[in-house]
Amino acid sequence: MSGHSFLDDVNRQFNAGAVFVPMQDGLAEKIRICNATYVTRFGVRLRGRVETFIGWRSVHSSHVTPAKGGIRYSADVDQEEVEALAALMTFKCALMGLPFGGSKGGLKIDPSKWERAELERITRRFTQELARHNFLGPSQNVPAPDMGTNETTMVWMADEYRRWSPNDINALACVTGKPLAMGGIEGRIEATGRGTQYAIREFFRHEKDLERAGLSGPLKGKAAIVQGLGNVGYHAAKFLNEEDGCRIVGVIERDGAVWSDDGLPIENLKQHLTKTGGLAGFEGVEFVEDGASVLVRPCDILIPAALERVIHDLNAPMIQAKLVVEAANGPTTFEGDRILRERGIVVMPDLFVNAGGVVVSYFEWVKNLTHIPFGLMERRHHESSHQMLASSLEKMTGAAFPRDIARSFVQGASEIDLVRSGLDDMMRTAYGQIRAGWNGPGTMPDLRTAAYAIAIKRCADAYGAIGI
Repeated sequence: MSGHSFLDDVNRQFNAGAVFVPMQDGLAEKIRICNATYVTRFGVRLRGRVETFIGWRSVHSSHVTPAKGGIRYSADVDQEEVEALAALMTFKCALMGLPFGGSKGGLKIDPSKWERAELERITRRFTQELARHNFLGPSQNVPAPDMGTNETTMVWMADEYRRWSPNDINALACVTGKPLAMGGIEGRIEATGRGTQYAIREFFRHEKDLERAGLSGPLKGKAAIVQGLGNVGYHAAKFLNEEDGCRIVGVIERDGAVWSDDGLPIENLKQHLTKTGGLAGFEGVEFVEDGASVLVRPCDILIPAALERVIHDLNAPMIQAKLVVEAANGPTTFEGDRILRERGIVVMPDLFVNAGGVVVSYFEWVKNLTHIPFGLMERRHHESSHQMLASSLEKMTGAAFPRDIARSFVQGASEIDLVRSGLDDMMRTAYGQIRAGWNGPGTMPDLRTAAYAIAIKRCADAYGAIGI
C-alpha cells in the first residue's frame, strides 16, 4: 500500500474535484483545511487509580453552523483520522444540502475493556470538556454515534450537557442518534444502511449508468459481497436481500469470511456473529479464514461497510466487482480509486452512499428544535382526506376499494414513513445531481469527482455569500 495517509487521500480527492469549480485564488485552500481541532487530556478515577484519556474534536468547516459529525471510541483513533473524517462530513453535508458544517470526534479507548458504568463516567467527563470549550451544543456542534459508540453514549452526553446548560430548552438537540425515549427519531439506527440501499436502487434506475458498470437488468438476483456486518453492513445487506432480492453471497468480518453462491441468511448470520463474536462455525456455508481474499472474488456489487482504506493499490488490480458501493468512510485509497477507474469499475463514493446517517440525524435535530413529532399535525387530516377520496371512488365506480391497498392508502403517514420518504428523496435528488456531472457536458471522470465538485461549489457559494 502507498505511504499516503487517510487525510492525504481525502485532500487529494478534494483537489481532483476542485479543478472543476471556478473560485477566487486561495479559497480552495480555505475550504480544504481543517478550521480547528481541540485536544483534551482528562483524568477519571477508576479501579482505584486515575486513568488519563486523550480525545479530539475537530471542526473542519463552520461555513454554516452547527458543525455535525460522529464521535468514535477506538484504541487506534488519532488526530489525523479525526480531521480526515471531519473533512468528509463537511463535503457530505454540503453535497446533501444539509445546513451543517463538518466535524468529528474521537476518544482513544478500547470500549470492550471497560464496564458500562465506567464508560458512562468516562463519557460524562469527555462531554464536560467538549461543552466547556464550545465543542458541543445544539447551535454550535452536534455529535452522533460512530464506531465504538451508540445511542446509550449519546444519552449520557445529552444528559450531561443538560446539567451544564439547564436553561437551554433545546439541550436534547446537542446530539443525535438518541433512543426514542430521549428525543430520538424512528429509523435513525438503520439510517446509513437504508441510505446505502436507496443509493443502489437509484443507480439501478439509470440504464446508462448500468451500462457503464457492465451491468444490466433489475437489482433482484444480483450477487453482492459485504465487508463488515456491523450496524451499516448488516442493515444494508438485510434490506437489499429481503426487500430487493439481492443475493448476499459473501460477508467479511474480523475473523474471516463466509460464502454461499445461493446467498447467505443475513439475519441468522448476524445472530451468530452477536452470540459468538465471529463468523466461524456458522453452518451450511463456506468459511474462508483469509477474509481479505473474498474482497477480490467475482460479484456484481461490492459493499465495503466497515474500515477505511480496505481497497488500495495492492488489491485494486484484482477486484472483480462491477460496482463498488462505499458504505464506510474512506474505504478506497486515492491510488486504489484510480486503478478501479482505469479498469472500468464504477465506484459510488462514500460522500454520497453513507450520507443516510447524517440525513436522518438532521431530521432528528429538527424534531428536537421544533419539539413536535413528525406527522403529528397532518396525519389525521390526511387520513380523513384519503378516506373521503376512497369513498368517492367507490360511489363513482360502484366497486369496493381494493382491500389489499385500502389500509396503506387511507392510513396517514407515521414518523418512520416520513423519515424513509425524506431520506429516499434526498438520496435520489443527490444522485441525480452527481450523475449529471458524470454524464453531462464537460464530463467528470467519475462519480466521486462529480460529488466533490458539487460539495466544493456549495461551500464556496456559502463563503461568497458572507463576503469571503
